[in-house]
This record gives sequence, C-alpha cells and structure tokens, in this order.
Amino acid sequence: MMSTHELRSISDEELLRRLSQLLTQSRRGESELVAHIGEVDERRLYASQACSSMFSYATEVLHLSEHEAYLRITTARAARRHPMLLVMLGDGRLHLSGIARLAPLLTESNCEAVLARAVHLSKRQIDELVAELAPKPDVPPVIRKLPNPPAKTTPSTPTVELVLDRVTFQPQTEPVEAAAPAPPPLVPAAPPRSLPTIQPLAPARYKVTFTASARFRDKLERLTALMRPSVPDGDLAAILEEAVTEKLERLESRRYGKTNAPRKTVEQTDTRPDSRYIPAPIRRAVCERDSDRCAFVDDRGRRCTEREGLEFHHRSPYGRDGDHSVENLCLMCHAHNAYLAELDYGKDVMGRYRRSGSLVCEVPPDYLAHASLFHIRAATTTKREFVPRA
Repeated sequence: MMSTHELRSISDEELLRRLSQLLTQSRRGESELVAHIGEVDERRLYASQACSSMFSYATEVLHLSEHEAYLRITTARAARRHPMLLVMLGDGRLHLSGIARLAPLLTESNCEAVLARAVHLSKRQIDELVAELAPKPDVPPVIRKLPNPPAKTTPSTPTVELVLDRVTFQPQTEPVEAAAPAPPPLVPAAPPRSLPTIQPLAPARYKVTFTASARFRDKLERLTALMRPSVPDGDLAAILEEAVTEKLERLESRRYGKTNAPRKTVEQTDTRPDSRYIPAPIRRAVCERDSDRCAFVDDRGRRCTEREGLEFHHRSPYGRDGDHSVENLCLMCHAHNAYLAELDYGKDVMGRYRRSGSLVCEVPPDYLAHASLFHIRAATTTKREFVPRA
C-alpha cells in the first residue's frame, strides 16, 4: 500500500490509471466474494458456525453491515439462478444495488433483455426501469397533520404531511423513547431533517416525498381556491406543477434570457466585448444549443451530466478580447469552469486566489505588452477571466 505522502508525488495521469486498476480489481474481488457467499448459503454452512441464517453469519461472523449483507446475499441467490449477474458485477456493468432491485423481476424469459437495458445504469435509473417493468398505482391525494416531534427537535413552524396524486409529501416519524436525564451537550445537536425523495411508480409517474410546513399548507389551500376555475377537481399535483412551471419560467427568463416573444435575434445582437454583460439572445441560443447542461467533453468523448450551478464560459477569455458570440460561449458547471480557469491562467494563480479569498493580480503571458494589469473575477460569477483593473 502507498502512503498519502507517496500518492501526492505521482502524476495526475498515473493516479487516474492506478485508480482504474484498483477499481477493476475491487469489482473482481466483489464478484468472487458474492460467489462464495452464495455457495456457503447453498450448503448451509452457517449452521456449523452457530448462526441460524446466512444473514446472521454475514453480520455476526463476517461483520458486514446489515445493508451490505442484504445486498450480497440477495445478489448471490439471484446469481445462482442467473449466473450472468456475477459476470456483469465483476466487469462493472452492474452494481450490487442495481442487482438487488432487479433480482425479484428476473425470469428465464426476460433476464437477457432486462440485463442488457440495465448496463451501466445508476441506482435511480434502475429504479425507473423497475417501475416500468412492475408499475405501481398512483397514490391518493391526502393532507394530514403530523404528530408533534420530541421537544428537542420541535420546529418553530408546525409540519403537515401531504400525499398527492403523483406527488407525495411525507416525513419519517419514528417514535423516540424518553431517555434518562443527562448533562446538556457542549454543542446543541441540529434537529434531523427528512430529505426529499423521488420514487418511480410507473413510466412517467413519480412519488415525491418531503415535509412541508403549516404555512405551506395554508398557501396551498389558498392557491387551490384561486385556481379552481382552471383546475376544477382541485388536483394538487396539477396545481403544484402549474405553479412550479410559472416559477421556472421566471427564473429561466432572469438567468438565461428565455422568453416567448424575443425582441432581438442573434444576428441583430452586438457581441463585441465592450462590457461583461452577455446579451439575452446570446444566452438563449447558448442554453438551447447546450440543452441546459454542462458542455464539457473529455478526451474519450464523454460529456458532463451536471445541470445545476451552470455558468457561462468564454472559450476565448473575455479578458483576452474574447467576444460574446454564441460560438465563443458555452455552459459549464462550477467544477469544470474552475478546471478550465486553471488551464487558462495556471494552477498557481487560481491557488493564490482560493487561499486569499480575494482577487488575484496576474500579468497574462500574451498580454505583457499591455500597460495595465489584469486580475481574475470571483469564481462564483458566471465567468472567469482577466479584466482590467479599475
């Protein structure tokens, strides 16, 4: 094994190559581990180890967590019926979570087709595939008040549970037993939060779960009353979808200049770099071309899948007379925008900026003839470039 100090001394290319090799070895080892678990389970060898089940043996003797034991035992049992699962697990085409979700649906007739569709899918994508193969009915619309949480986690605003057709709001409310009095902690623990979840029910049908406040419930009731002419049945999912659509249109109009009645076209727009402002027609065209997704593509042709925190990136930097044309602009996520900044301006310059938390002065190599210095804009803005000091 290499120490952390030794890893820091190797090149980027060598580090990525070694990581790929280790992952390949790990997958092969995982496949062999699952095969051994399956054989031990088949022979019931756990009984000789004072365990009543394979699950007990995996958790008590092998010291796997409950979740790890469940995934491996489920995969091992499914692989005895469909040996191809071990092959796909070993070469990385399928992961344990995906196999565990697909296992109950696999039959001799559909196994080959289903596994072919599941290659390299994420856990969320496999959930959608499972919902397509075994669709569930929609949940009924329900609104009910939640029980009050313990005193230490009581929020300032009461919460309610909303269960909607296609959309469900619902918290996790496990009872907490009263504990013996104890000295207060030095740092108060933050109340647990119920993270929102999205669960596929059927093709193009989802159940969305989160905890809402009483104020949200009141606003929803007022909105339902106002929208009764357009939504006569008071369908909460339809009402929320229409409200979200309207909010989304406003945000996209502000951020990307999207509109149903544009005043100018790209051809009529001045793209000269006279200011940092990117005209709305250019922003609309760039977003449409890049499909509201990071446009970074690696050497193997794989494109980044990020859709959040997108920024406008100048291929030829604005500080180096790069214009605002559609061809010179593209959408980039924050990580790839920062990565390209290091390629444009160097890691040392960007490193000094991150450490200081302020603007960094730098003279670009190709701008030595200019009398004024340049510095980099903050990485949190939509562009990273050299701009003249005021």
